[in-house]
Amino acid sequence: MDKKKILVVEDEKAIADILVFNLGREGYDTMAAYDGAEGLHKALTESPDLILLDVMLPEMDGFEVCRRVRAQSDIPIIMLTAREEEADKVMGLELGADDYITKPFSMRELMARVKANMRRTLSGEEREKPQAEAGDGLRISRSSGMVYKNGRALELSAREFDILCFLAASPGRVFSREELMEHVWGYDYYGDLRAVDVAIRRLREKVEDEPASPKHIITKRGMGYYFAEG
Repeated sequence: MDKKKILVVEDEKAIADILVFNLGREGYDTMAAYDGAEGLHKALTESPDLILLDVMLPEMDGFEVCRRVRAQSDIPIIMLTAREEEADKVMGLELGADDYITKPFSMRELMARVKANMRRTLSGEEREKPQAEAGDGLRISRSSGMVYKNGRALELSAREFDILCFLAASPGRVFSREELMEHVWGYDYYGDLRAVDVAIRRLREKVEDEPASPKHIITKRGMGYYFAEG
């Protein structure tokens, strides 16, 4: 099996070297970039399986790198930031980042985040599952990792696809944000559960005819989210 490839975009070389070393020990094929422009170039030409992306970078900041990468690819992105401001975390998520981790962080926490955000490989059994009709012209194909709306393929990120599949597998059942974080993100979240809300909003913008009045991804006030079949 080919090694998963991780791109570390971090302008502090000492930190980048530590990340590359520790990720290499975990069996990942890892490369580094030390400014935003170089990071963007490698992200788009080296086809990494995941990007660790610092926010404060020379040449081009991490937010801009994230925006440009996300416009062309659904590579999982984890933002690395020394900032504590809520707005910075939300901005990264709004631009399409899958996760964020605040410096300083432990290697144990980082590895948990990396493993949880790495694109999953479908098993043979999962590939053989039939396509699922979700109603109202929405069709989920687990075999191809695609979602179709009235016959048109939707551009969902890996995280958005996972959320939709998880909710659609139990229509009508309400899941709290904590449950979604545990089952979809795959680990106990150390930070703000706002990540769930942002991901749900982005998903609605793609699958709903009217995101402000959703028919599929429904909010149960004070409880969480559930999937309603059309």
